[in-house]
Amino acid sequence: MSAPKKLYVKTYGCQMNVYDSERMVEALGRSGYVETGTPDDADMILLNTCHIREKAAEKIYSELGRFKPLKDEKPDLKIGVAGCVAQAEGEEIMRRQPMVDLVVGPQSYHNLAALEAQAGQGSKAIDIEFPPEDKFEVLKERPKTRRAPAAFLTVQEGCDKFCSFCVVPYTRGAEVSRPAARILREAQELVERGVREITLLGQNVNAYHGEGVAGARWSLARLIWALDEIDGLERIRFTTSHPNDMSDALIEAHANCKKLMPYLHLPVQSGSDKILKRM
Repeated sequence: MSAPKKLYVKTYGCQMNVYDSERMVEALGRSGYVETGTPDDADMILLNTCHIREKAAEKIYSELGRFKPLKDEKPDLKIGVAGCVAQAEGEEIMRRQPMVDLVVGPQSYHNLAALEAQAGQGSKAIDIEFPPEDKFEVLKERPKTRRAPAAFLTVQEGCDKFCSFCVVPYTRGAEVSRPAARILREAQELVERGVREITLLGQNVNAYHGEGVAGARWSLARLIWALDEIDGLERIRFTTSHPNDMSDALIEAHANCKKLMPYLHLPVQSGSDKILKRM
């Protein structure tokens, strides 16, 4: 029996990237990879990138350069770039760093196993599309090996605000909310693994408007009240919010839902047109 292949993942940026990296590890686990904490003994290196800050792409190109000696030493080593820099830069990454074997955007990482196989055959693999299939549904079964008291859970992605200083609508796409039933199922699975605190994630999380269990659209407040009913779940948080999408129902949930923590991530600059213009 051959030894498992080793995968090293380096994650940059927000909590959603942390969640996405977990799902990428799970996706490649189906192809025989196990995670390692060091790039030195890895068979594949995957950088899950963030593009929100200035010069983010240049930092990734510099990081890739540091892996060149490893690639020279181990020609079969696969190097991949995922996340928002991958989405924004696309084929430019492979042009500037020919040693990169695959590039995958944040909406396509459910195709990682196929991209890895393509790269294993000597072809460059790239997927930065916004596919019609739901990546969460493709990867709906989560392994039950990881145990921790707290976990992230993505409920919403993308943003429709198109603020002049922000790249999110271009790298994550339009606002999309996951169906409530799938979120509740994943939350229940996390609790069964020992999770006691769940942080709901979204680029604009309080714009959540997913399909409800009975068919009608649910707000974030309605979703939180449904999560409140899960036995064993003790604490609920959510991030990041936008002022335009705060609602009375969500404020009431903060007042009355005992599991919802007294914590609100709300960018204060959004209340000042002067600051936003300077940004």
